[in-house]
Amino acid sequence: MHYIILDLEWNNTYARRIKGFLNEIIEIGAVMLDENLKEIDEFSCFVNAQVGKKLKSNIKRLTNITNDDIKSGIVFTKAMSKFRDWIGSEENVVLTWGDSDVRVLIENFRYLNGIETIPFLTNYVNVQSYVQRILGVPMAQQLGLSRAAEMLEINEDCFSHHRALDDSKLTAECFKKTFNKDTFDPIIIPCNSNFYGKLAFKPYAISSLNNPAVDKSLLSYTCEKCGSKGRIVKNWRYSNQFFRAIYRCPVCKTNVRVCVRYKKYYDHVETKKNISIIEPNQETV
Repeated sequence: MHYIILDLEWNNTYARRIKGFLNEIIEIGAVMLDENLKEIDEFSCFVNAQVGKKLKSNIKRLTNITNDDIKSGIVFTKAMSKFRDWIGSEENVVLTWGDSDVRVLIENFRYLNGIETIPFLTNYVNVQSYVQRILGVPMAQQLGLSRAAEMLEINEDCFSHHRALDDSKLTAECFKKTFNKDTFDPIIIPCNSNFYGKLAFKPYAISSLNNPAVDKSLLSYTCEKCGSKGRIVKNWRYSNQFFRAIYRCPVCKTNVRVCVRYKKYYDHVETKKNISIIEPNQETV
């Protein structure tokens, strides 16, 4: 098993064909580790932009990549073919810090090659989520690569930030510091139709209580002080992703605002419920 740690840099540019913006890849960097986490090889190349001929100023500032660098690169199709040859036929898993790089890669293959899947991708892991879990950082917080390196006592001075190869190397160091085969292997995802379907799915807040995915048991209120079942004062209405209602405790005579959100993901519904006491003269939902 080889571990391919991949990082991309891209330039957000307007694409006329889709009448919208495209994150066009401008640099590819990767590190290959063997099953003992020893570095075997590295890959780095600039990609000659086909859509956005000039880099945005913030990208040049962030990465120190120049327009001349991009002009010296090879076109996306050839770059990906070269990268695929570099990976070889050995069983592997591709790792990226967060899933943004994979999403951008799919976006570029779709626009520039006319295909919906990534030819060299067979197994995948979002190593950010893995490292975050090992470090005990709540998933609600997005752990940055630099912060993870700091927590793992990795010297960042050896790496150039926001450059594909250096970021892949820093990611590899975080991966090696946290790697445990027993915890890592179960989270490897096969890159099948379910994988692509999940990436393509855009989460959304459910706006109808008649949706079968709605757990209606959350649409209630029990007083935290006396345990009495609250009586609804103002019925449920939808606003700003939340269903909102006002309840009154018949014993404590307290009015509370209850807000419930149902967010639909590809394979599950995430719920969030907030309860707040309404001060006198506050009657809006």
